[in-house]
Amino acid sequence: MNKKLYPKGSFSRMNYIVFYPEGRTPDECGDLPLITYLHGAGERGDDSSHLFRHAIPKLIEEGREYEAVFVCPQCPAHLVWDNVPEEVKSVIDSVAGEFHIKSDRISITGSSMGGFGTWMVSLTYPNFFAASAPVAGGGMAWRCPNLINTPVYAYHGEIDPLVPVMYSELMVNAVNAAGGKATLEVIKGFSHNDGIDEAYRNTDLIEKLINARRDMTLPAVKEIMSEHF
Repeated sequence: MNKKLYPKGSFSRMNYIVFYPEGRTPDECGDLPLITYLHGAGERGDDSSHLFRHAIPKLIEEGREYEAVFVCPQCPAHLVWDNVPEEVKSVIDSVAGEFHIKSDRISITGSSMGGFGTWMVSLTYPNFFAASAPVAGGGMAWRCPNLINTPVYAYHGEIDPLVPVMYSELMVNAVNAAGGKATLEVIKGFSHNDGIDEAYRNTDLIEKLINARRDMTLPAVKEIMSEHF
């Protein structure tokens, strides 16, 4: 796939990399979905080569091809994704504009710290994503009614000691209790890093996001308890 690096300072305080199919220019990607990938804690900082350690960037570096555009931002070293949802959204908006992505075809995924970030960004922008796929993540279950109109596909290693599977169970159960549609695939016999690799390498996670489309006729979802703010 083609690779384009956007160094921090050109638009954002974060580096980010965009991947798109060989044989296309950005102007020729308007029929493709845009998938955001948020990395884990070990890839933070300024060295963009660290983004290739795991998950989607690693698979693309190994030669996988997808009919999709991917944006992979790099979180600053002293922060976590939960600190910067607005900056993540700004990067997504910029890439969607440059690559002419349709507004109903934008999804998000991430692993470990990025799994937590995927929940946070999805909860913060409940009327934006076609689908959300957090891997080995967790978050604020009380906010999950925000996601009643966003399909959630969560994945988690069964024996993950760093982020126990109960974190995903709490979130998925809360989405479904509110009337949403969330699934959790517990990857049997897998731990943390190997569970993350398995989720992206050998499940249908990426395929689900490529095929996702947001129903733009659904009513807007308000932030939970917003009437009390």
